[in-house]
Amino acid sequence: MPLLISSRFLFFSTIVLLVSIALYRLDTFDPAHLPPDSLVSYTSSIPPLLNDQFLTGAEFIGVGLLNSPEDIAYHQDSGLIYTGCVDGWVKRVSVYDSANDSVIEDWVNTGGRPLGIAFGIHGEVIVADAYKGLLNISGDGKKTELLTEEAEGVRFKLTDAVVVADNGVMYFTDASYKYSLHQFSFDILEGKPNGRLMSFDPTTRVTRVLLRDLYFANGVSMSPDQTHIIFCETPIRRCSKYYINGGRVEVFIDGLPGYPDNIRYDGDGHYWIAMPSRVTTLWKLTMKYPFLRKLTAMVAKYGYEPMIMEDAGVMQVDLDGNPIAYYHDRRHTHVTTGVKIGNYLYCGSLLHSHIMRLDLLKYHAHKKL
Repeated sequence: MPLLISSRFLFFSTIVLLVSIALYRLDTFDPAHLPPDSLVSYTSSIPPLLNDQFLTGAEFIGVGLLNSPEDIAYHQDSGLIYTGCVDGWVKRVSVYDSANDSVIEDWVNTGGRPLGIAFGIHGEVIVADAYKGLLNISGDGKKTELLTEEAEGVRFKLTDAVVVADNGVMYFTDASYKYSLHQFSFDILEGKPNGRLMSFDPTTRVTRVLLRDLYFANGVSMSPDQTHIIFCETPIRRCSKYYINGGRVEVFIDGLPGYPDNIRYDGDGHYWIAMPSRVTTLWKLTMKYPFLRKLTAMVAKYGYEPMIMEDAGVMQVDLDGNPIAYYHDRRHTHVTTGVKIGNYLYCGSLLHSHIMRLDLLKYHAHKKL
């Protein structure tokens, strides 16, 4: 009997193995090797100050009323926070001393998925909608205009983040011209540069491709002197500078401990880089080997997401990209934006139904022991 069981086990194991090999070879998903330097972690990207219990002391705003508030934009004159949710709503949030007193307003529904949010020079709200393109919402929400949805004859598949210069020109990313938002994990697993950095001039109505062949082009932020843009490439854990005059590109910070999403300037000499997950051992191995990414993608096609995200956080860096402080927590995931407003850090999310707020004076980062 033991021999019979062993024979059956061996037979079925062989069948499963052969079928798996056949499916692997027949699957057309074709991951590429990532740049070698993107797989390295640098001690220079680790800040001297650390708060590794990010959730301790955190408050939650709009619980149950904000469905995956991915980006956050603060309108200083009105004191309102604008955020885009997965149900298509751009919502306005009135925040008070007590998070429980916050008022959530359904403002405008784009009919798509609003991600990046910025303010135009005439009070408009500019939205990078993943499915619609770049939108202009004006007249206190009464008018929504499509500004652009393609460049060089190629439609945007995943309009992601946007920032507006003092002269009104908008700089934004199309994270992928190949995969849409609900397929974004395939873009990252594929390991090919399908992203673009672009500009839209509202005066000439011209959309320009500034950079192409970017690895999941994500968050963008304007430098305080208006000379360059900082943009993030998520899978290669790098943020770079793009100089507006001349188009020169240089690394701002790389080898990040997590995968960068949005980057925000706080008006006080610092950028805040949100990272939905740190580089776990599983992530490190998978990103290194294309065959593992192919297996992961094959599993994901059946609705199972094997790449677990953990230890999300936000890093504070100076104008030269030098790390200052890192706020993170192993228990937290999917932090997509960090915006400093007064003494508070407000965090958006791709998963949770609230905005998280942390008092930076009470729960500040400390020097590492």
